[in-house]
Amino acid sequence: MKTESTLSENEIQDKKSETANESFSSSNPLYALQAIRGILTEEEEMVFMNIMYSSSASVRSGNFGLSRKEVEKQLNIQGKEDQFYSFLTRVNQAIARYFQLIYDERRDQVIVMMRVPAKAARSTLNKESLSILLYIFYQQEVLQHEFTTLDQLLDAFGHETTKANSRILANIDPLRKIGALEEYDTTSQEKAYQITAIGVHMFSDSFLKRTAEFSQSTQLNKEEVLKFFRRYNYVPKGESE
Repeated sequence: MKTESTLSENEIQDKKSETANESFSSSNPLYALQAIRGILTEEEEMVFMNIMYSSSASVRSGNFGLSRKEVEKQLNIQGKEDQFYSFLTRVNQAIARYFQLIYDERRDQVIVMMRVPAKAARSTLNKESLSILLYIFYQQEVLQHEFTTLDQLLDAFGHETTKANSRILANIDPLRKIGALEEYDTTSQEKAYQITAIGVHMFSDSFLKRTAEFSQSTQLNKEEVLKFFRRYNYVPKGESE
């Protein structure tokens, strides 16, 4: 009986330890980085750290991340596409709760993005900048427009306000600084903007679903919503968003 009692106490202690570890991992983003050592080689871990460092807006303003060529060079996998994408996949498997490693094909840059709560995001973007980004996201990701002009933004947001032009430009500026938008060269003199991979990935799948539901005043099927927004990275059933 004593043996059974002792085993039961040990099991309780193990459960407490597991619960404590889960609580710690969910409250400490850096805990996710510990998992990388079990997935990446020492060389790959160093490359990921270099990408993370170079993805900081304060370090590489306007040129975030590392080029694919540089990543492949550091990993010594030049011309080995399967190994490049394997690296991206394995990193994301380890850090998906707090970070996301993306490859911006248009810019040919590999970038690390951090997931943050909505309250924290408000200190980076105000509601006007967010609205502009969402409008451009819809035009280019859903309607497949190549770019969005300043005149289109004025028609959508500013035609009834004074100094609309300067206000919209002022709200576009922070989007450019964080790499979500970039100017697009058109054949005319009018200003135009194109969303980047950073801008596209700033909206989570759950945010897009809530946005569509709010606009339609009805509950929608998530897969259909994500198809509408041309998003196919569904969260499997049973997992939290």
